[in-house]
Amino acid sequence: MPRSSESTARLPRAVLFDRDGTLIADVPYNGDPALVDPMPGARALLDELRAAGVLVGIVSNQSAIGRGLITTAQYEAVTARLTELLGAFDVILACPHLPTDGCDCRKPAPGMVLEACRRLEVPPATTVVIGDIGSDIQAAHRAGASGILVPTPVTRAAEVGACRHVARDLAEAAELIRSGAWSGPAWADTERADTGEAAR
Repeated sequence: MPRSSESTARLPRAVLFDRDGTLIADVPYNGDPALVDPMPGARALLDELRAAGVLVGIVSNQSAIGRGLITTAQYEAVTARLTELLGAFDVILACPHLPTDGCDCRKPAPGMVLEACRRLEVPPATTVVIGDIGSDIQAAHRAGASGILVPTPVTRAAEVGACRHVARDLAEAAELIRSGAWSGPAWADTERADTGEAAR
C-alpha cells in the first residue's frame, strides 16, 4: 500500500477481519489446527496493511464453543495456528454465544467491532470490517464502521445486493482500501438481505 502522507490519509486506521470464510477456509465448528487453511491473498493483504501502519484484528462468531462442540483450548489452538500462518494481530475477539443468548457481541450486533476499536484506540469511522456474510457487514454498519463484503459460495445474493462495498476476493478488497474507496456506510440497504445471523 502507498505510504506517502497524502495516500496514507486515505487508509483506515484499522481493518478487522471475520475469521472463517474470510481469513481461513470455513471448516464448520473446527477445533483442529491441522485444518487451518488460509484464504488466497490473506497473508499478502495482512502484510501490506501492517507495512502501511494499519492495525489488524479478528472479530468472529464462534458458537461452536457455546454449543459444546469444541473447547476453549481447541479454539485457542486453532487461533495459534492461524497466527503462525498469517502473522500477529493487534486484537483477536470471538463471541462464544448462541444466537438465542441475546448477547451484544455476536455479529450482526456491533459489540465486538466496538470493543476491538476501543482496545485499538481507533474511532469506528476509521475502521473497516472485512467479511464474507451479511452479519459481518451489518455489525460494521451498526458500529459506525465501514465494511467490505468478500462473497463465498455460502454468501446469499441478497447480502451481496445490500452491501455498499463488495470485492471479488481479498486482492480486490486490498485495492478498495488502497484507493480510499473503503469509506462510507457499510450497509447500502437496511431493508434488504437476510444477514446470516444464525450461521457460525
